[in-house]
Amino acid sequence: MRPVHTALAVLVAAVWGFNFVVIEIGLGHFPPLLLSALRFLVAALPAVFFVGRPKVAWKWIIGVGVALGIAKFGLLFTGMAAGMPAGLSSLVLQIQAVFTAVLAAVVLRERPGRVRVLGMGVALAGIGVAAVDGGTSGPVLGFTLVVAAAACWGVSNVLTRKASPPDALNFMVWVCTVPVLPLFALSLLLEGPGRDLAALRSLDWSGAAVIGYVAWVSTVFGFGAWGYLLRRYPASSVAPFSLLVPVFGMSSAALVLGESVSGPRWLAAVLLVGGVALTSLAPARASNRTGVGSGRGVSAGSPPAAAAASPAP
Repeated sequence: MRPVHTALAVLVAAVWGFNFVVIEIGLGHFPPLLLSALRFLVAALPAVFFVGRPKVAWKWIIGVGVALGIAKFGLLFTGMAAGMPAGLSSLVLQIQAVFTAVLAAVVLRERPGRVRVLGMGVALAGIGVAAVDGGTSGPVLGFTLVVAAAACWGVSNVLTRKASPPDALNFMVWVCTVPVLPLFALSLLLEGPGRDLAALRSLDWSGAAVIGYVAWVSTVFGFGAWGYLLRRYPASSVAPFSLLVPVFGMSSAALVLGESVSGPRWLAAVLLVGGVALTSLAPARASNRTGVGSGRGVSAGSPPAAAAASPAP
């Protein structure tokens, strides 16, 4: 990769890592489901009027919108609101690579090789260490919700792989239109209209900046830049930079929020990031070497986490 594009990839990872800190700040202004709904509303409008018509079938846009927008982010924001630290959330969420590999083996008939199986085992060991550390210093419910969010992320990765969108930004902007109304409805039902109205009435510059960051910087800029890099370089060259996300997430949470990083958490980070690297980047074997389903432009042997092109928080 050219140096300027390497710098862009690192910048995107930093933007996505710092996004966990911004989410943590935003949860002080808004209930979690309302914050998620506002994120997708602002990300979709007015961008949806400038990216052109959808370039994949609506079934893929709706499927990814439900799995990624409603389930993954709803669970992630709720888990963080339940007390899951921002830095640890950025780390634990990377277990999505294991869920993606397992689902790809079942749905896409990708047979994981020995290296990928080893990576899955190492990553799961990292989650075990993080669970033990989190169990002694944080809420079990929040940890469980973030792991569930990672599982939903794995589902969205496989759906994205099947859709094989030719334009990542166009695809993501249209995906952002799907969760808006369901998340607003869930917020009204579960968080209550009074709480939502109070949060909107007390909106200040800090709250507006949070929404602007998670919508425009993290989502629109992040996915736009990531898609640009994936169009210019192989996924195997771009995907490794996503491993920097928990590094930036944990370090920024420590610097900005004062979160402590224990010895076991550092061990969990090493195991999880190493395992994710092996799981995501090791080639998979498949019975159909030309692709599965509608996998246009993505070979069946490509790493699912890399090919899915959706590593953003």
